[in-house]
Amino acid sequence: MTPLEKINSLKMPFAELKGVTFTEAEPDRVVARMAIRPDLCTLHHTAHGGAVMALADSVGAAATVINLPDEAKGTTTIESKTNFIGGAKEGATLVATATPVHRGRRTQVWQTRLETDDGKLVAIVTQTQLILV
Repeated sequence: MTPLEKINSLKMPFAELKGVTFTEAEPDRVVARMAIRPDLCTLHHTAHGGAVMALADSVGAAATVINLPDEAKGTTTIESKTNFIGGAKEGATLVATATPVHRGRRTQVWQTRLETDDGKLVAIVTQTQLILV
């Protein structure tokens, strides 16, 4: 099974609710997309910060899953930091690209860059995932 097939075989109900689609997955890079629907927006038809953060969390968690050691039982987010750079309007698509900062025995740290589909930077998220054993 490829890393992308593994991610797409997981049951991630909240990612599904948000409309997240994983498009690329390798041990050093995971990419997903999410359309900015009206129900993911705040005032002025702009993506809610929580929706942006939740997309990044799903992508970082999926990246961790495909990098788990054999004895691991799963992962959970223990820290997340978001720098908002710009907004994304309703109708846009966010592209989230996660790359590893650290992959250790007990934790992994991923940085996710979130951009609109036309390349406008929206946020950078750094998160730490605990490896459950």
